[in-house]
Formats: sequence, C-alpha cells, structure tokens
Amino acid sequence: MADNSYDAIVVGSGISGGWAAKELTEKGLKVLLLERGQNVEHVKDYKNATQAPWEIPHRGRRTVEMTENHPNLRRDYVLNEQNLDWWAQESDSPYVEKKPFTWFRGYQVGGRSLLWGRQSYRLADIDFEANLKEGIAVDWPIRYKDIAPWYSYVEKFAGISGNKDGLAILPDGEFQPPMPLNCVEKDVAERVKKAFDNKRHIIIGRPANITQPLEGRVQCQYRNKCWLGCPFGGYFSTQSSTLPAAMKTGNLTLRPWSIVNKLIYDKDSKKATGVEVVDAETNKTYEFNAKIIFLCASAFNSTAILMRSATDVWPEGLGSSSGELGHNVMDHHFRLGANGIAEGYEDKYYFGRRPTGIYIPRFRNIDGDKRDYVRGFGYQGAASRSGWSRNVAEVNFGAPLKEALSEPGPWSMGITAFGEILPYHENTIKLSKDVKDKWGLSVLEMNAEIKENEKKMRVDMMNDAAEMLEAAGLKNVNTYDAGYTFGQGIHEMGTARMGRDPKTSVLNGNNQVWDAKNVFVTDGACMTSAAAQNPSLTYMALTARAADFAVSELKKGNL
Repeated sequence: MADNSYDAIVVGSGISGGWAAKELTEKGLKVLLLERGQNVEHVKDYKNATQAPWEIPHRGRRTVEMTENHPNLRRDYVLNEQNLDWWAQESDSPYVEKKPFTWFRGYQVGGRSLLWGRQSYRLADIDFEANLKEGIAVDWPIRYKDIAPWYSYVEKFAGISGNKDGLAILPDGEFQPPMPLNCVEKDVAERVKKAFDNKRHIIIGRPANITQPLEGRVQCQYRNKCWLGCPFGGYFSTQSSTLPAAMKTGNLTLRPWSIVNKLIYDKDSKKATGVEVVDAETNKTYEFNAKIIFLCASAFNSTAILMRSATDVWPEGLGSSSGELGHNVMDHHFRLGANGIAEGYEDKYYFGRRPTGIYIPRFRNIDGDKRDYVRGFGYQGAASRSGWSRNVAEVNFGAPLKEALSEPGPWSMGITAFGEILPYHENTIKLSKDVKDKWGLSVLEMNAEIKENEKKMRVDMMNDAAEMLEAAGLKNVNTYDAGYTFGQGIHEMGTARMGRDPKTSVLNGNNQVWDAKNVFVTDGACMTSAAAQNPSLTYMALTARAADFAVSELKKGNL
C-alpha cells in the first residue's frame, strides 16, 4: 500500500476520533489518524499529574502574563499553568465573535478527552422524540432503541461507574460499581425525594472513571487530578483506552501536527477520495487518500472542513446542499443554581477526592408538569467541607488562626443547573472572509445566542435549586446567576445535523454526509438536538455505530 493511501482516514483524535480509529482498525482497515496538534503520550507526557502544588511555580494558578496572552481561556476556570499546553493557542488559532462566544479547544492527540468532565449519560426516548412532537427543527433519524446497544457497547469498554436508578428520563447503562454519596448528599437525597413525592432524584454522577481494573487500566485513585492526565488510566481518554486498542491491531498510523484543510471530492463518483493536509510545523501541503473518511475534529472544526471542501460544486461547501451546514449551533446554558449550609455533620468527613458529584435528572416538562418553555435541565453539584483555604474572619492571625485552619470547616452543598438550548437555524458559524489563522486558513465566525425559551428556563433553573436545598433543611440558602456566554458549557453541538431528508439535514441516520456517502461525521456536529445531559457518551455510541455500518457497506462495495 502506498504511503499516502489508506482504507480509512480519521480526522481528529479526541473522544469521537479515538473511537473511530479503534473500531475501524479492529475491523481490519488500515487507518490514518490525523491530529492537528502535538503528540501526547500516555503517562510519559502527563508532566504535572504527580506533582504536589508546591512543586509548581505558581501553585497551578494563572499569572498576569497568562491572562494577557489568553483572552478567551481567562473567561473561565480552564486557564491555569498546569495544563496550559493542552488548550489551543489563541494567537495561532483565533476566531471571530459576531456575538459573544467562548470556545475552549484542545489541540493535541487525545483532544479534550484529556480534559473533559467525564460525566456520561444516555439520552432517553423523550430526547430523540422531542423535535418531532414539538414541531421544532427536524426529527432525529434514530430513536433510543437504535442506539441503546451501542451505548452498552461503549460503556463496557470506556468504563462508566454509576448506579442503576431505574429512571426513564435517564436510562441505566452498563456500569461499574458507583462511587458513594457522602453523608450529607445521602440525607439531602432522601429529603428531596420525600418532599417532592418521588419526582425529583439526587443520584451519584455517572463518570467515565473506573472503580474496578479494566483493560490494563487501574481503578480511580480519588486524586481528582483528571484534567492533568491520569498515569493510572483511571478515567477514559483516547490515550488510556481507544488509542492503545487501535495501536494493538498494527493497522493504525498516527500523524500529529496535521491540519486538514479540506476533503478532496470527486464529482463523477460523488465521493471524497482523500484529504488535503497542512503540516502545522512546516506549512507543507500533503494529500492522503482513503475509501472512507470520518470527521471527528470537534463539532465546529469538522463543519469548517466541510465548508472548505467541494466549493466548486457547492459554494458553501460539501454538505451544504440542504442549507443547514453551519446552522443550529447548540450548547448547554448553565452557571446558575444555589448553595447552602448543612448543619449537624461536624463529626463526619469523607474519603479521598471523589472525581464526580451528584446529578439531578430533568424533572420539568415531564410526568404532567407543564412550564411556559419547552425541554428542561438537570443539576450537577456536591456537598463538602471547607478546608484550610477558607477565611476565618473571627480568628485572623497567629496561633489561633493556624489551629482553626487545621480543622475542617462547615459542610455546604451547591448545585448548578445545565439546560437544553434549542436548535435555532439562525444560530450559526461560518468562515470569515477577512480573518485567517497562522496557517492561512479562514477562521470561524460565531453568531449564536440563547433566546426566550432558555431565558424563561433559567428562572426555574435557579429557583428550583433553592427550593430543593431549602426542602432538604439546608440553611442560609443563596441563589446565584453568574451569567452565561454561548460556548461556556464546552458542549458545542450542531452545525451538521442528522436528519431524515437531504433537503433539511447534512447527515443521514448513519452519520453519512448526504452529498458524499463515504464521509461520516460523528462528533458533536451531528447532533439534531441537545437534550439536557452531557453529550460525550452519545458521540462515542454514534461513532461505534457508524463505524460498524461503514465497514459493512465497504465490504458490500457500496462505498
């Protein structure tokens, strides 16, 4: 086989790309995995994962220089010196904000699978049916029963810990033993369940952190340093899980520093024949050929590649014949909720640094509840005791202060709501005509905002949080709304949605581009609606499902 020819090319090595590489190589295909950023080797390149805070120059905090050089990252918690190299360099890869948009990108092998929050939830029947029932956007081309076996398949390999809670709104999965709720969370969960007639549930979060050994990985060590890379393999990432599996087959070629400019499209066969790549280090251009191509570059970058492809046939790019490419941008709006003090637990503490919190599944607009908005929201949060870093106003110097800070402080509990954003056609991304990146490629222009439906939802998101904490007996309950900028949820979705009709969607029910059946898009770009749950598990399942279909079609000669 020639050096530039493969059975399949996978663009992007994050959560979706890693799964595509694993599935395609294990089915016997020779695969080229392209990543636009640096290589990051498992364990070896987790340079701060085992360091103590005092071994890091600024104790892991941001510096003035960092805030000046990273005007986007500084908008939220992600900016710190411990993993700064794993976030995109904004000066090299800018973007244009027609409306305020916060875009956090991970440009390295593993992508944001090294950085994600690991919350792993299935979408339910109600989520796949909502668009059709409510007359919003277009209907999903699949239902829960179509993806349920693939949820099970990826859960078993990725390793999701959780409890089987028997809730229709949040389907159970193939779980490893759950991490425990702490004493306050247990009591609050019981009180909330009783106060709201068993219609609101506080459960342990379902993270992609293993609690039992799996595939050569060691169970979570309760260090809560996941965002620095885990040398134990305690959480799912490309490096700990899918990449080793793909490499084991001998069928994978990994090429970092490879920015895909566009797909090469053949008008006669109506297929993509390969990709054009810009070497990020040398600026040289290369072409690689393949029978099938999986775009997994993260939602907006996958769409940008389509927009730059086949423009001689479709001026707006490959997949734009429906008029939907670049439209229907979604995220989860959040940064509001409530917190309070839990009294009477001063003699109790908890073990380790649990890398997950509690989850409260959606309870609005279901089971007879009807609001003045559609869809709903869930909550994430935790109860904990404050430590030495708290401020003790009454004891502000000397030995008494040291003694006070050697004991844990009061228990508190906070919950933050995450709400669904509807797929609005007018929420868009497009290629800028004026601004280019370091490599001469047009950057994206972001033009998206939440609308009245989400604004009405936010009222309940905050008030319901306080209502639950107060019903559970917490004191000094306070609500907060820190404001939301589109993109801050780091769950960008849409822009190349799945659908049933090529006139109204970019992809079909197997994640194929209608205009080029050998091109598959399986990252967040494909989402037809957002639901309220974290979406990454759905990307995994859709990717494994699409890879199975692609190989089957390839063997039949249909691709």
